[in-house]
Amino acid sequence: MKSHRQEIWFELPTRRGFVNITPQVESCLKASGIREGLALCNAMHITASVFINDDESGLHADFEKWLEKLAPEKPHSQYAHNGFEDNGDAHLKRSIMGREVVVAVTDGRLDLGPWEQIFYGEFDGKRKKRVLVKIIGE
Repeated sequence: MKSHRQEIWFELPTRRGFVNITPQVESCLKASGIREGLALCNAMHITASVFINDDESGLHADFEKWLEKLAPEKPHSQYAHNGFEDNGDAHLKRSIMGREVVVAVTDGRLDLGPWEQIFYGEFDGKRKKRVLVKIIGE
C-alpha cells in the first residue's frame, strides 16, 4: 500500500469564510499516483473545519447565519474560554461543522456525489492555517 501526505495552507483575510478545496485535493490525489483507496482531509487547527456539501452561495450564507445563531461571536464575554483570546465561538462552530472528511478514491478520482464538494471552513481567520491531505491505497 502507498501513502501520500500533503498540506494545503490558507490565510483568509476575514474572521470566517468557506473555501472550496476540491481542486487542491484533486491535485494532491494526482500527485500521489494512487488509483484506489481513501483520501483523508482534516483541519489541523481547532478553530477550522473540513466538511462536504454543495458549492452554493446561498447555502454558505445559511451556514454563516445558522452558526452565528448557535454560537454568536459577540459579546466575547459570554464565553468562559475567552480571556487572552476572543475565539470561544470559533471552537464551538468547528465542533458543529466537523474536523475531517474521508473520501473514497476510485479509478484515480475522488468518489463524490453529484453535488458534493470538499470545503475548508474558517471560524477564526486572519492567520495561516493548514489542512492535511493523507491519501492511502494502491
